[in-house]
Amino acid sequence: MKLRLPSDLSHAGFLETYWEKQPLLIRQAVTDLHFPIDASELAGLACNEQIESRLVLERDGIRPWEARHGPFDEAAFAGLPDSHWTLLVQDLDKHLPGFSPLLDAFRFIPDWRLDDIMVSYATDQGSVGPHVDDYDVFLLQVAGRRRWQIHTRPVSEEDYIPDLDLRILPDFEAEHDWILEPGDLLYLPPNVAHWGIAEGDDCMTCSVGFRAPGFQEMAAAWCQTLIDTQVPVGRYRDPELPLQTHPAEISGDTMARITGLLERFLRQDPEQQQRWFGRFITETKPHLQVLPQENRLDLDLFLQRWQSADILMRNPMSRFAFSQGQVDYLYVNGDAYTMEPGQRQLLRRITRERHFDYTSLQPLLTKGKDRELMCLLYNEGHCYFDDE
Repeated sequence: MKLRLPSDLSHAGFLETYWEKQPLLIRQAVTDLHFPIDASELAGLACNEQIESRLVLERDGIRPWEARHGPFDEAAFAGLPDSHWTLLVQDLDKHLPGFSPLLDAFRFIPDWRLDDIMVSYATDQGSVGPHVDDYDVFLLQVAGRRRWQIHTRPVSEEDYIPDLDLRILPDFEAEHDWILEPGDLLYLPPNVAHWGIAEGDDCMTCSVGFRAPGFQEMAAAWCQTLIDTQVPVGRYRDPELPLQTHPAEISGDTMARITGLLERFLRQDPEQQQRWFGRFITETKPHLQVLPQENRLDLDLFLQRWQSADILMRNPMSRFAFSQGQVDYLYVNGDAYTMEPGQRQLLRRITRERHFDYTSLQPLLTKGKDRELMCLLYNEGHCYFDDE
């Protein structure tokens, strides 16, 4: 699946001019569109308890803009009204390897920024209402037609209609108004208000969203890492306590000692910070945890199995990233694996590709530690053979 940018726009040009700056509509961005699921299959996935899904009813529900959460049973769809409802299914890239070609089309943006692929199905006038998101999103029209209205005016939490299941903006006045047909793509930066409304039945839209960790979230995770790794168990002590003239004063000497302790405990080491961020940003959602293999293989059996199967697949639920520095690290789902300089080619290869051909990878598996790494990734559940 190829993403076709306008003829005068390169990937670098898109990042420079549009990424997190302004919206962009690309007509027929995907001309040879072979989408991996249809509407009935999407409804089936919404019945799976391991997959996050929602039904949004603008009307005919218990209240306006009612949001119902899956998993659903088939009867839930039979009783829906003829119009004004939407089904949304999250994280499909984690559950269906068939979405890999679509992900690959967006790999000019770093993998660690990717959140998920969400697909929505809507009947005529189906929508989730006018709202604002905090992340970058590419909206690919897959089937049917959807009308998108947007505006770039600032929006605050006080602007939303109170006491609804969704964050809905009232009195939405659009600056741009477009009808998207299959293959059309709309990019929206964070905090651009938008409203997508299905024009006719059988409207399917694919949303490729990119995560943006919050400042407080990052600071809390970093401080917790420092507490876990650098702050010893113990308490403040002042055996050289001098006599004070006033018992209620917090003296300058006391604050100097406290400041010195905190600076020592919370000092920042660049390598530690890099390792922390790689682990932090590759952590998966709680309901998408990867489980180790029930039957772990030793190295010899793993290599025999790989040679026989030929292809080792990356688990779609596993988030891979790496960093290079004085020490190289591979990050997978919150774990950090220390790599050696001689493993850099292997590191770059296994983080770029989604499946590993036994024969073509052999030149990079010359040492025991290279083969042991692949065996470990398999046993931890981050790789699997196609027949498993």
